Amino acid sequence: MKKILITGKDSYIGESVAKWLARFPGRYVTHTIDMRGNSWKEHDFSRYDVVFHVAGIAHDSSRRALEDLYYSVNRDLAIATAQKAKNEGVRQFIFMSSILVYGGSSGLSQVITRDTVPSPSSVYGKSKLEAEEGIRSLESDQFKVVIIRSPMVYGKGAKGNYPKLAKIARSLPVFPDFDNQRSMIHIDNLCEFIRLMIENEERGVFFPQNGEYVRTSEMVRLIAEASGRRIRLTKIFNPVIRALGRKVQVLNKAFGDLVYEKSMSEYKEDYRVRDLRESILVTER
Repeated sequence: MKKILITGKDSYIGESVAKWLARFPGRYVTHTIDMRGNSWKEHDFSRYDVVFHVAGIAHDSSRRALEDLYYSVNRDLAIATAQKAKNEGVRQFIFMSSILVYGGSSGLSQVITRDTVPSPSSVYGKSKLEAEEGIRSLESDQFKVVIIRSPMVYGKGAKGNYPKLAKIARSLPVFPDFDNQRSMIHIDNLCEFIRLMIENEERGVFFPQNGEYVRTSEMVRLIAEASGRRIRLTKIFNPVIRALGRKVQVLNKAFGDLVYEKSMSEYKEDYRVRDLRESILVTER
């Protein structure tokens, strides 16, 4: 039985992983601790095989002024947690990073390959990349490090852009039919991927994503369908989106391309337990 410590109480991903691992009785036991304050420093890490670090400040453009806090929590706390884990004999450390270490979509199109050099454009992305660098410097034969550069995570109860799209899908009669692609991952697919990282005692940098790229208009259509309504897709707004997409951040986020090249996300075992349509149905019901 593997013992896993999840560092980050009330984290959406952390709580979801704990629930997912509970589906495999007798194979995993999880414990979650609060990383606020200093009490975590007194917790005995030596009892665990794996530390899964999810504590951090989520990406929020409205909080860019809090630069020191981003670095203190997303970078310094992560590195200090990894150092404690190593010092106390933990064998594997899994760190949730982000696709935003590559900067996000700077125009209407960005395709990330294994040769793409990280170049974060936000404090959030920079703090995550610097955390990665500090944690990976601790790696040894006895201390395996897994970095997960996740794209947008969505699912029941998730925050971020998905709830905004769902609100649109449930209320607007029309939506732009714009041809774009986004890498995303449903929470169940991510949870299974993390389980496999633990089960197979992996190390390295990983890029999990759904099997399909997501087209924003198709996701909105599927959400509306799952909610029992129809939404009409129209190309009438496409010229405006093309003209303003590079300048208007909200349009770029909604309709820009931001994808991992698909071969980056392949793994020796199948972790994609849900396709796009099923993931929307599970999320919306």
